[in-house]
Amino acid sequence: MSTLLPFLEEQLRARERAGLMRRRVVRDGAQQPEQAVAGRGQLSFCSNDYLGLANHPQVCAAFKDAVDRYGLGSGGSHLVTGHCRAHQALEEELADFTGRDRTLVFSTGYMANTGVINALMDTGGLVLQDSLNHASLLDGGWLSKADSRRYPHCDMPALEAMLEASTANRHLIVSDGVFSMDGDLAPLPELVRIAGKHGAWLMIDDAHGIGCLGASGRGIVEAFVDKDENRLAVTQADLPVLIGTLGKAFGSSGAFVAGDHSLIEYLIQFARPYIYSTAMPPAVAEATRTSLRILRDEPWRRARLLELVASFRRRVADLGLPLLESTSPIQALILGDVEKALRASSILAKEGIHVSAIRPPTVPVGTSRLRITFSAAHTDAHLDRLINALERVRVHV
Repeated sequence: MSTLLPFLEEQLRARERAGLMRRRVVRDGAQQPEQAVAGRGQLSFCSNDYLGLANHPQVCAAFKDAVDRYGLGSGGSHLVTGHCRAHQALEEELADFTGRDRTLVFSTGYMANTGVINALMDTGGLVLQDSLNHASLLDGGWLSKADSRRYPHCDMPALEAMLEASTANRHLIVSDGVFSMDGDLAPLPELVRIAGKHGAWLMIDDAHGIGCLGASGRGIVEAFVDKDENRLAVTQADLPVLIGTLGKAFGSSGAFVAGDHSLIEYLIQFARPYIYSTAMPPAVAEATRTSLRILRDEPWRRARLLELVASFRRRVADLGLPLLESTSPIQALILGDVEKALRASSILAKEGIHVSAIRPPTVPVGTSRLRITFSAAHTDAHLDRLINALERVRVHV
């Protein structure tokens, strides 16, 4: 008799006892600040729709028009029959937006991260990862044939010491641009300096920065602008591998890798998740092209986002609640204990506010939190409701 079922049930019971059981909630209708969640009206502060484009009428219209032109499915992988004019146009426009030679579109960010790391690294190599990197990056390192090690969060002396002690034949430094659970930025100029000094390759996953950071929304590379020289301080040569996702600020789905001609051609030949997966629906690519145009033409969305974040931080400071340092749309309210985080999320839900409790293993033990995220679609009245609800959290947690 198989022992699989008893093993699975015991693992589930253990997770339930620890208060770490993950459960899905069912949303009705479109992604927007005010939603119906589990049949009840909720004001959401936990989505990644940072610029409010997921339900933008022009984006939705572009998708519908593209379905009429291309149908729904792409019909195959990019290298067989799935690469449509819509994908090609999106890649060219993303290259122009990021200021890079070329881009390559993947169906998901997870596929892009694991695919790039596995294509670049092999036996004898060393992948060096920030300890708070996204799971897709960590998995990419672990799944590769290279050694994979983590350095303490944003600890540049520790990273440099690991490089100096290494005997590997190649080195890849990998970091989030904006860390997804803390909201802080990677120290990109230092990463560039260290990579250049030691001949290491540098890869940044700017999933939560692209579209949100910088005057034109180019993300973390634009967050570190050389104002005296009026130019980007980080070039394509400094940062050869840049990843961006399309399911956050762009409001659609998928991801892209941006780099020089050789990198993109190499990935087309060697990135297995790209080669062996069905291409994203062409209609998604067309909708994303519209998102990109709006993102570029309407800088007020980024300005509004930063205005909301600044106002939120001032008002939470007045409440005396413990926020991590962050200027990004991701604001982490650290509660420490799992039960406190669950109780805080429950209090907010009773006030009609949807904010998930983030617990281990997503974050380190002892750092359970509310991960509060903002969208340019949030109003001042929405922020008032959130602050009033957090006042109840302060009193009761």
